[in-house]
Amino acid sequence: MYATERQQRIAGIVIDEGRVSVTGLSALFGVAQETIRRDLDQLQADGVLLRVHGGAVPASRTSSAEQSLAAREATATEAKERIAAAAIDLIPRGLGGAVHIDAGTTAARAARLLAVREDGNASLTLITNSITTAAALSHLSAPAVRVIGGRLRALTAAAVGAGAIEQITGLRPDVAIIGTNAVHADFGLSTPDEAEAEVKRAAVSSARRVIVVADASKLGEESLVRFCSLEDIDALVTDGEPDPELRDALRAADVDLVRA
Repeated sequence: MYATERQQRIAGIVIDEGRVSVTGLSALFGVAQETIRRDLDQLQADGVLLRVHGGAVPASRTSSAEQSLAAREATATEAKERIAAAAIDLIPRGLGGAVHIDAGTTAARAARLLAVREDGNASLTLITNSITTAAALSHLSAPAVRVIGGRLRALTAAAVGAGAIEQITGLRPDVAIIGTNAVHADFGLSTPDEAEAEVKRAAVSSARRVIVVADASKLGEESLVRFCSLEDIDALVTDGEPDPELRDALRAADVDLVRA
C-alpha cells in the first residue's frame, strides 16, 4: 500500500472514530509505528488531524475548535431532545422560582420544553443570555423571560462580557441548566471561548442547583477553557456512558448521573 493511500484511510478512520492510536494503526496496516507517526505528522500538516499523546484526534475536535450555532443545532438532535426532556424532569413541577438557561443548543431545547410544561408556569421566570432562546420564547405570556444583555457573540448568539457577568452574579436562580463542550474527570467542564467560559462560570456560581446537559460526544473530552469542576455541579444529564475514570470522578464529586 502506498503512503498516500494509507494516509487517506487513516484520515477516514480518525474522522469516523474520533481518535486513533499509533499502536492500533500499526497493527491494522502491518507497518512500523514510526511509519504511522510519519503518516500522522503529514496529516497534521495537511490540517486533517491533531497529534496527541499516543495517537491523533480530528482537527475539528481540538481544544479551540468550535462549531457555529447552526451547525450545532443540526448535530445529535434526537439525543439532545432526550437529554433536554430528562433535564427538566429534574426540576419540580410548580417550582415557581427562576431557572437560568445557558446559551447551549441542548439547554435551549430544555427551555422550550420547560416553557410549555403544564405546571403553573405563570410563576416561573426563565433567565437566559441566549438571544435565540429569548426570541423563541418571546411569544409566550408565561413563563416570564429575563434576558441577560451584553456583548453579542455572533458564533453562538450569546451575550457575553462584563455586563452579562455583572447581571448574572446579581441573581440567585433556583436552577441553572448549563451546556458544555467537554466533560473530563480531571479538567472538569470546559468550552473553547474564554468569554463564554466566564459567563458559564458566573451562572454556575450564582445558581442553587446546577444541571449540566451534554451529549455522549462531550464525555471524556477537554476543551480550551475550564469554567468549573465536577464538584461545582449537581447533576449531569447525558445519553452516553462515561468511561470508568469519569464515572468514578462523578461519583466522588457526588454528581447525579442521569442517562437520557
